[in-house]
Amino acid sequence: LAAVSNDVCALKFASPDLRADKDVMLAVVSNDGRQLQFVRDTKLRADKDLVLAAVSKCGSMLQFASNDLRAHKDVVLAAVSSKGCALEFASDELRADKDVALAAASNDGSMLQFASDELR
Repeated sequence: LAAVSNDVCALKFASPDLRADKDVMLAVVSNDGRQLQFVRDTKLRADKDLVLAAVSKCGSMLQFASNDLRAHKDVVLAAVSSKGCALEFASDELRADKDVALAAASNDGSMLQFASDELR
């Protein structure tokens, strides 16, 4: 845990068991949200706490979350507040949600291109 918490690049070389450990991965993505892309365990990609920690640091990591979490308003709001472009990876329903689209636009106005047609 200490190795991957201090040097997230070490995660690429960690064992699959270590990369499937929620506590380890939570420590890693809390430090560097981009590391969610190295999580191969689908249960972890569906873990709300883990994904929230990751997208709060780097919103574009929403693309690596489960479909259920891409449709979870709290998760998507955290992602688009961190990086407006995360709207591209939100569910169709949330791309049509006014609150979500406004949060993305206030982070980066050009991200309204990913909002539903009705909101544009």
